[in-house]
Amino acid sequence: MHFIEPFSHWRVEYIASEDPLSPFYGKVNSEIEFTDKIYNYYIHPQWDSFGSPTLFLKILFVDYDSRFAIIELIGEWNDAIENDIMTLKRDLIEDLIHNNICQFILIGENVLNFHYSDDSYYEEWFDDIEDGWIALINFHDHVLQEFKKAKIDQYLAMEGDLNDLDWRTYLPINLYEKVLSIVQKRIN
Repeated sequence: MHFIEPFSHWRVEYIASEDPLSPFYGKVNSEIEFTDKIYNYYIHPQWDSFGSPTLFLKILFVDYDSRFAIIELIGEWNDAIENDIMTLKRDLIEDLIHNNICQFILIGENVLNFHYSDDSYYEEWFDDIEDGWIALINFHDHVLQEFKKAKIDQYLAMEGDLNDLDWRTYLPINLYEKVLSIVQKRIN
């Protein structure tokens, strides 16, 4: 897992640690020192911790004018034991919502498992972004099935065209526009 780095090609346009509105403002990531682990496996030092021992992330891009954020995830999303959604919602998402972000693109190709508990924080997140949405792109099928089994999919746009996006080939605004068009078709 230590070879899996967060996507870095958009760093010329956005770096969370240099954004005064970011929860990671001023954070310095090591280039060489591996300290964070998911279970017994070290992860690349460029991933950011938001308080979960099994799920890490990187805010790849935020556009405050268009009101969207793109977040890449790695690890095990565990609501049953670690209550990851509560930690994610309270310690990261609420800061973004406070700064008028209401459209969230979560990239999950490195999310290996999902263990659910209940849907209350997903519902709260959904309610907090009245005119927004949460889109999951490129999550593994077995992870999406767990979201569906927990009936959390009612709060998330997922599957179909969202699950087969070659997102690294897009500029951030183009990826947002692509995801927005898919989500709008589903809403209409």
